[in-house]
Amino acid sequence: MTTVAAPSPLPARRVPRVLAIAGALLIVVALVGTFARRSTSSRSASTAGLLAPPRADAGAGTRADAIARLQARLRVAPRDARSWAGLGSLYVEQARVTADPTWYPKADGAFARSLAIQPASNVDALIGRGMLANARHAFAAGLRWGEQARAANPTGAAAYGVVGDALVELGRYPEAFAAIQHMVDLRPNLASYARVAYARELQGDVAGAAVALDAAGRVAGNASDAAFAAFQLGELRWNAGDLAGASDAYTRAARLDPTFVPPAAALARLHAAQGDTAGAIGEYEAVIRRLPAPQYVTELGDLYQLTGHRDLAVQEAALLDAEERLFRANGVNIDLEISLYSADHRVHLGAGLRAARAEYARRQSVFVADALAWQLHVNGRDAEAIGHADEALRLGTRSALFHFHRAMIERSLGRADAARTDLDQALAINPHFSILHAPEAAGALAALRAG
Repeated sequence: MTTVAAPSPLPARRVPRVLAIAGALLIVVALVGTFARRSTSSRSASTAGLLAPPRADAGAGTRADAIARLQARLRVAPRDARSWAGLGSLYVEQARVTADPTWYPKADGAFARSLAIQPASNVDALIGRGMLANARHAFAAGLRWGEQARAANPTGAAAYGVVGDALVELGRYPEAFAAIQHMVDLRPNLASYARVAYARELQGDVAGAAVALDAAGRVAGNASDAAFAAFQLGELRWNAGDLAGASDAYTRAARLDPTFVPPAAALARLHAAQGDTAGAIGEYEAVIRRLPAPQYVTELGDLYQLTGHRDLAVQEAALLDAEERLFRANGVNIDLEISLYSADHRVHLGAGLRAARAEYARRQSVFVADALAWQLHVNGRDAEAIGHADEALRLGTRSALFHFHRAMIERSLGRADAARTDLDQALAINPHFSILHAPEAAGALAALRAG
């Protein structure tokens, strides 16, 4: 049995270990820059970015200032391996916060320089390489780099974060949770508590995840870190259908760090759920002017489509196409995101199914299983889809989207009672779980009850 606990000095009280793994197996936005990811939440879509180790800021000032300082140092000390590794980590962080993947090749080059100068025991560069690989969704490579870093420094917590992130995304949950447990035992900080929260949420332990995020907020070293913890708590509340709790957490995050964009986007989504569609559109437009992350572009396009602004929706779709090309050109694997967008919008279904199958061949996480099930459904292959829909829920994750997807497959297979149960569950978890699909779920449930 694999569990993830907090270490002994957890603030406020000892937290019980997370729920046991279901069967033999048991998670940001996507990270903000992830292309059109739809999953339990922007946090649990991926640990590759939002749950990365603490930022590699090189002192006071902005990230751009830190980058400039390291670049200046390397002009006079070009064989400083540690500075090259630090610069690479800053480039990865810059890609995350700007949704600009063109920073990734720069990071790759910086890490390569660091390792060329110091090939042995260069833990900083190994961890950076692992973070970069995870950010590009090359999780098998991220695991290899993380394991090398762990071997070089078995008592360093950050390497366990890279390893845990990669293992989660590969669907190797017992090993992932063991790595996360080791990380939090070594260093109970923001990064490790956030991973504990993610592991608990994946297993359906929403209350335990909230306690871990509260712990993350308590150990936050600055307002930006506190804003991150508050935002993640907001995402947890949103996924649980608690709009008031989500609103409070998002508002607190925005107040703590006005430069942090995700809370503003989350508030736009929340206002759309509350019926203020025009206000939400304006908020999304403002967010995208600040940070044109694919997730936000997708959600704005969906709102345009639902409100009859089809010309504007087409513009957002064109922007997404351009972003897709940019991500691929900079080494980011977006097969999962492409497959979900294709299935949600019923476009390029053949290509979408090929992308889902390719991703499932690489990794069998619950998110990939769900995406493959959904693609199979929209391609009319429900008999094959249902097994993957069951697989997506094998951990007990309280995902309204996963239950909705399975319900639609069950309905197509003529399993009305099962479909009704899953739709009830989806709407009980979060009746506003998707701009596109929440109304569809409510309508399908009403039809099943009437029929």
